[in-house]
Formats: sequence, C-alpha cells, structure tokens
Amino acid sequence: MLLAMAERRLGLADNLARVFPDRRDPTRVVHSLVDMFRARMFAICCGYEDADDLDHLRSDPAFKLACGRLPDTGRDLCSQPTLSRLENAPRLRDVIRLTYILVDAWMDSYPHEPASVTLDIDDTCDVVHGHQQLSLFNAHYDERCFLPIHVYDTEKSRPVAVVLRPGKTPGGVEVRAHLRRLVRHIRTRWHNTRITFRGDGHYARPEAMAWCETNGIDYIFGLSGTKPLARKVDEVADDIRTRRAIENLPVLRG
Repeated sequence: MLLAMAERRLGLADNLARVFPDRRDPTRVVHSLVDMFRARMFAICCGYEDADDLDHLRSDPAFKLACGRLPDTGRDLCSQPTLSRLENAPRLRDVIRLTYILVDAWMDSYPHEPASVTLDIDDTCDVVHGHQQLSLFNAHYDERCFLPIHVYDTEKSRPVAVVLRPGKTPGGVEVRAHLRRLVRHIRTRWHNTRITFRGDGHYARPEAMAWCETNGIDYIFGLSGTKPLARKVDEVADDIRTRRAIENLPVLRG
C-alpha cells in the first residue's frame, strides 16, 4: 500500500500510459494500460521481477487493493501473457518517450530550475540466464549480461535515466546519441542550467566529448591509463603518496 501511495503521488503509471499508444481493439480491452503498468511496477518493487509471477499475484488481495480493485470481489489483475504482449508492443520512439517519463519525474523533484546539475553516467552488469535478446557475453565480467546505462543526479542521489542495452561497452557514437537525447529533453524545461557529466573511461569518447564541447556541456571523463599519461602525473602522484603516508591517511585509489 505504501508503494501505491508513492506511485499515485508521483503519477508514474498515468504518465507512462499517457505516452504509450494503446493499439488494442477498445471493444476487447479488459485491463487498462494504467492497471498493467501498476501491476508490473508493484511486482518488481516487491521482488517479483518475472512476469510469470503475475499468474499468481494477479489474485492476491494486497496487490489488487494497491491497483485500485476490491481485494476479494474485484476483477483479478492481468496475467503473464497480457504483460508479455504489453512489453513487446512499444516501438523505438515509444520506448524513448517512456524513458523521458523518468527524466521528467527527476526534474519535477526540483522546485525551480537549478543553476547547475552534475550527472553521473555509468553502465552496470545485469546478468541474464539463457539467450535473451540483446544479451551478450562480456569478458570483463565473465558473464552473459545486459549492460544498461544509468544516469544519476549527484546532488539529490536520484535516478535521471536508465537505458537497457546490449552487454557490450558502448561506443562513441552510441554514447553521443544517449547524451544528445538526454540533454535535448532537459533543455525543453531547463534552458539555462549548467550541465556536467561525470563518467569513467567508457565515456571518454572523442564523439561524445566533441559533442559536449560544441553544445556547451561540461564533462569529467576518466582516461585509461597509459605509460605516457603516467609519466605526466608521476611527480604529482609521488607528492600525494608521500604526504598521505607521512600523515597516515588512507590510500587513495589511483
């Protein structure tokens, strides 16, 4: 019920349904888009990430009540086949619009346009079983996985955007495309906010950095270690190591 209260306060299901084209025959619709989004979100939040779990949860009184139905006499929630059709229905543009709902929710958390925001961008290993579409073997993690990109606001520690993608390191053109879409949407509401991206070496791509510089976006991206680069910072690094050793301070990650 706490999840239901939080969802209704944020309006997530209604906002998702608003940008999701319902191409079904209206005379045969039993479960609305809002109901299906709520059932799926609540199940995932409670640890039931597999849509098959809805075959049992659909008649659970607590889940039915959270989705606005009477716990005993109300119609059961949607089943796994219905959810599978829902998840395979969106086209690429629909998926992008759905992604923007999370960005909007993040911007709504600010009472007014901030002077600046710093956004951490990184990918994370999402291990999968079997051979799902987009899953690939990643030698770095020694796993078959997705490698979704996450963007977080460093000031408020809130999610800004999440993009499901194949289990391989993103290339420069892809990174640039993700940054461009995100910044373009932020600029529809925040015209003057200074935006800074922070990321590791995966994002230090010439295409992404050139785009940021051309469009007035600040960035702090890591660089992969090389011997010429190490020689340039040897003197400073030695000084830091010496001073921290003398003062008995914790070792810094290099």
